[in-house]
Amino acid sequence: MTVVRPYAYAPRILWVSVFIGGLLVALGDFIFATTLWFSWDAEGLQRVFQTIAVGVLGQASYDGGTQSAVLGAVLHVLMATAFVAIYTLVARRYPSLLSRPVVLGVLYGVVLYVVMNFVVMPLSRVGRSPSFAHPDWIAYAVLAHMLFGVICVLFARRALRRG
Repeated sequence: MTVVRPYAYAPRILWVSVFIGGLLVALGDFIFATTLWFSWDAEGLQRVFQTIAVGVLGQASYDGGTQSAVLGAVLHVLMATAFVAIYTLVARRYPSLLSRPVVLGVLYGVVLYVVMNFVVMPLSRVGRSPSFAHPDWIAYAVLAHMLFGVICVLFARRALRRG
């Protein structure tokens, strides 16, 4: 009797590609956020990562100095890497998700924006969704996430050695 494993013929994942993709998404998001909402001086650079750490530390993150900024940076890279890993794992099961990286990446980016802003942030210690007071900021953020989605798909393809 032969035992059939569900992923017996699924391609192996090159995890270093997933991690590099995550680093690129994190770097892109850092540059985007710093340019739009923070400043490029030492205080602004620290503040951008402290703002990420608010998700677990709450407002106390802003009193945590470099330690909370480092926590925020680590969390940021982990989340961005998770975005690539999730797409890679799903695409491993459904390889057609790798066929059109720009179109599917743009759609994945919109999903990332919606999930992060309307599910993750409200459930975290941030406790709120984005304000609609600045529709231009929302448009910029959605466009940036579309680019991040394309990066996710391209690195998922690379991780699965396709394309």
